[in-house]
Amino acid sequence: MACNNRSISNPSVFILMGIPGLEAAYFWMAFPFCSMYLVALLGNLTILFVVKKEHSLHLPMYYFLCMLAALDLVLCSSTVPKILAIFWFQSHSIGFKACVIQMFFIHGFSAVESGVLLAMAFDRYVAICAPLRYTTILTSSVIAKIGCAAFVRGIGLMTPLTCMVSRLPYYGPNVISHSYCEHMAVVKLACGDITPNHIYGITAATFVVGSDTIFIAVSYVLILRAVMGLSSKEARQKSFGTCGSHICVILIFYTPALFSFYTQRWGHHIPAHIHILLADLYVLVPPMLNPIIYGMKTKQIREQVLKPFYPKGVKVET
Repeated sequence: MACNNRSISNPSVFILMGIPGLEAAYFWMAFPFCSMYLVALLGNLTILFVVKKEHSLHLPMYYFLCMLAALDLVLCSSTVPKILAIFWFQSHSIGFKACVIQMFFIHGFSAVESGVLLAMAFDRYVAICAPLRYTTILTSSVIAKIGCAAFVRGIGLMTPLTCMVSRLPYYGPNVISHSYCEHMAVVKLACGDITPNHIYGITAATFVVGSDTIFIAVSYVLILRAVMGLSSKEARQKSFGTCGSHICVILIFYTPALFSFYTQRWGHHIPAHIHILLADLYVLVPPMLNPIIYGMKTKQIREQVLKPFYPKGVKVET
């Protein structure tokens, strides 16, 4: 790209363009975005509160669900308030350091969430394929170690990415063609050689998503084989039901993530407003739907959520 010869190496602010071509609809678009964000906040905070309060839910499955809820809160809260500020108040500017921090939270915690989804697949595998050893395999210390491993791997892989971005020279245009500080959207503004950033970003994302999806697929192949071997039809249906919510969450997370990641690099034929709108929904829709899916599919959570409305007790059918 063409860069001028300004003496400064970094701009004090970047300008987030928003969604090009849809500027006239910003005011009205903000309402569904705000509604989905509030649902995401309420739903995930409810999951955290219910699991903490109800001792019968102090089980590995629900601990992993709490990790997922906390990550979803971070993911949507690091992006959606700024998107709403752009839509409602035309607040397009974001400080350079704030932009780098936002990028770190988006990509780092997305990688951590991928690891947690893998851990949840392992949890389902143990629960179905080795139910008698479930509590002895997934002890509190093991769960803590798995959570720490997912966190260290995700943050460890994405920290170099944000460091590389912050060290690039930016003394040309400072307008980011996006609603938030997505890695490649920022890197494209740099005046130096961005090849290492490009290679590292693709490698890190492919490693995280590729390895996690492979292990998740293996887990569910083993689960499917175990379930099909059950003699009782009712037992098979119950086993499929316990996995159905997790499969939905996996598809909701990975499908838009992969689309956004690869179209940012190679999807030049896709209109910018479509790509950016889908990227915005990626950081909002999964955090909104995850607690709804688990709330609908998990009897224990439904009962605890509905208990205040039914003081004499409520029995929720599975």
